[in-house]
Amino acid sequence: MNNLLVLFLFLICQFVYAQKSININKISKMKGFVALWDFKETEGQDRKAIGKADFPLKETNGNIKRISEGPLSGYSAIFSGSSFLSLPNSQTGTLNIYGANRGITVVAWLKWTGEQTGFVAGMWNEYQDGGKRQYGLFISLPHYNGKNQVCGHISNSGKPTPPFPYSIDYSASKQQVPTNQWVCVAFTYDGKNIKSYLNGVFEKRELEIINNTKGFEGYPEGLVQSKNPYYFPNGIGNNGSDFTVGAVLLKRGMGNFFKGQIGGLVVFDRALTEKQMKMFRFKN
Repeated sequence: MNNLLVLFLFLICQFVYAQKSININKISKMKGFVALWDFKETEGQDRKAIGKADFPLKETNGNIKRISEGPLSGYSAIFSGSSFLSLPNSQTGTLNIYGANRGITVVAWLKWTGEQTGFVAGMWNEYQDGGKRQYGLFISLPHYNGKNQVCGHISNSGKPTPPFPYSIDYSASKQQVPTNQWVCVAFTYDGKNIKSYLNGVFEKRELEIINNTKGFEGYPEGLVQSKNPYYFPNGIGNNGSDFTVGAVLLKRGMGNFFKGQIGGLVVFDRALTEKQMKMFRFKN
């Protein structure tokens, strides 16, 4: 009888979890779908995608463990703050999204520890040859009003934004990212505006003074703008960056290490609508 009870409870849990899980098949049939990783592979294996190619992400700077918890496959990769996944630029193929008026959407399901800035995924290199930035999804970019928020970064030149020392061109969600719980984080770019989303919801931010911009040429009192949506009509540059998950190359070496679990990642080569973004929400 006890064994039957255990089996019954297990089946109930599986049913409840299935109601929470994201429908991978439905996502893969959406217009503009490029790739989706569900992180079901064990430690030491390449993380392969479904989509236009398998885009094998290789463990770099150490192994990345798998945990039996996640919204897509039931598993997730845990990032400890030193290892990351990478795909060389030469193998990025249709992940290398660039050009004027080109759109992009990057979505991830994760559990963030909240300890530091975390790079989730994208083609973002801040140092080599003066910078090879293209697009990237971050958690918490505090320097320009993005602390503890979902941040979607786009670059055309690959370099810092004049006259500032760093790239300022990112949206930042109005909502803060909770720690140690599953959430969906995402951004879209339609060639003009970058929008950041938390759990499928976009919230507009009003005009505000941006920190660390006062006193620069043309901005004696600081830059005033909205961080969500963030207006950026310059397009995405074809700058030669690798595709990485969990870290980016900075002047001091690899940095902005993500700490926590990532259970799913998907890239589209167009900006999804606000209505479409709501389907990605994972309900805890």
